[in-house]
Amino acid sequence: MKALVLAAGLGTRLRPWTERLPKPLFPVGGISMLERLIRQLADAGCEAIAVNTHHLAPAVTAALAAGRWGIPLIVRHEPRLLGTGGAIANLRDFWDRRPFLVVNGDIVTAVDFAAVYRYHAGHGDPATLVVTDHPALNSIVVGPDGSILRLRPSPREASAARAAGRLRTFTGIQVLDPLVLDFLPGSGFADSIAAYEALQQDGYRLRALPTTAAWTDAGTPERYRRAAAEAIIPRAFSPGVDPAAVTWEPLAGDGSDRRWYRLRAGDTTAVLADHGISGDERPSEARALVAIGRHLHRQQVPVPAILAAEPFAGQVLMEDLGDTNLQSVAVRQGDPLALRDLYRRVIEVLRQMSHAGAQCFDPAWCHQGARYDRQTIVEREGRYFLDGYVRAVAGAAVSDDKLVPAFEHLADCIGRIETVGFMHRDFQSRNIMLAGGRIGIIDYQGGRIGPLAYDLASLLIDPYVDLPPRLQEALLADAVAGLGLSGRRVQDFVTGYRYCALARNLQILGAFGFLSRVKGKTRFADYIPAALAGLKRRLAGMADPQLAPLQALAQRL
Repeated sequence: MKALVLAAGLGTRLRPWTERLPKPLFPVGGISMLERLIRQLADAGCEAIAVNTHHLAPAVTAALAAGRWGIPLIVRHEPRLLGTGGAIANLRDFWDRRPFLVVNGDIVTAVDFAAVYRYHAGHGDPATLVVTDHPALNSIVVGPDGSILRLRPSPREASAARAAGRLRTFTGIQVLDPLVLDFLPGSGFADSIAAYEALQQDGYRLRALPTTAAWTDAGTPERYRRAAAEAIIPRAFSPGVDPAAVTWEPLAGDGSDRRWYRLRAGDTTAVLADHGISGDERPSEARALVAIGRHLHRQQVPVPAILAAEPFAGQVLMEDLGDTNLQSVAVRQGDPLALRDLYRRVIEVLRQMSHAGAQCFDPAWCHQGARYDRQTIVEREGRYFLDGYVRAVAGAAVSDDKLVPAFEHLADCIGRIETVGFMHRDFQSRNIMLAGGRIGIIDYQGGRIGPLAYDLASLLIDPYVDLPPRLQEALLADAVAGLGLSGRRVQDFVTGYRYCALARNLQILGAFGFLSRVKGKTRFADYIPAALAGLKRRLAGMADPQLAPLQALAQRL
């Protein structure tokens, strides 16, 4: 048998990613959908396969030329799109007298192509269309005898068929007799559905072959991401696990737009982070999560193991560290000594992460910048505070010209800090997990090289817990002692910490304002009062005349 894989489409539903990579080359399980289909067809006994091209044709041609297929593979370019019917007719010189397979190039499936071909060979009808029951996509009417009654039913016909349980989805997998070519024009665009309807009008019957095998039309962002996630599930659980049997439990999100799920197969769980399609962006947030996570895990930093990933699709499966975070424990801890001891343990993990994480760290992994630098402090913390909180929430009119010099001075002071290493940049209580006495660190994909004091400040001034100022100072002293600092270095570290805490406080207020007002995540507004009180207290305790414009602004808020 021979087959055609349809790979010429524009991929409009997957723009903008298809503007750079044709849809059939989108990866699923580490290989492109096109390669996956070709190998499945070859394994099913295909003697030769044709692939039609149009959109970004050189990319498809290059990918096919780079592969080793073991069977003849031809590429038929279409300067103008011919449609499915036109693509079939354009291969008249390729087909022989036997039935042939036609498969859409944007599906991911476990359908047995050899079994489909055998089924077709066992009846005398000219076309077999594989169908499945997919309520969201069902659109063709199938009769009780397995024949296709309507390919384009009217709304009334579709409603009646749905009520009778006779509405199905065409999977994009079909076997056709050469007779079908007689119902297609000799050249140009042709609608295959019109040809099938003409066959029916001439008294021929179209067969529907129902399947319950895994099948996904990956032609939309949502369905492509799902297909990519399901393809990596066996690598995270076990090779024999059926992705369809895995349950997906949505988890509460954070400030980002990522979606989180707990996947469960029996007693085994894993957490899926869905970043949305990343495409070939480098480094994307998903790629940073994978690269930095694997690095930290190798360095024995307690982060969840990366179990499997498809970064192009933004899908990352990782070890499940449970639901208990530091915030949930700290706010219920009534014993100040026990709370201080818990935070000491977290600070020790921070010290380890800063030191070990910096070793062999590759800046190319970073998604948001390789270092915590002047631009980050001025733009993403200072100006972020002005735009996200001062203007959007407080409604205060301020001039950047008066405040940017204070932000630049803040950056200069932080730039003099000597104790640097791997910096998490969001080292707060919701990103610190506690399970069975074990501390785990999550959400590190914004990591870079920077001062340990910044992460320490993120932990201690965290509004989610709102530690008392005296406890913050005691823990700062504990951290200094744990670092083994002495003499001038103690004061230098503490001074640097004060400036880092101020920068972090600005970032927190900017983020809470942006998330609550722009993103509509109003729950973050609950923590603004604690963050604002911390900012005012922090500025009041800093005798630095170059911060005067910022101190004056804080008094107005």
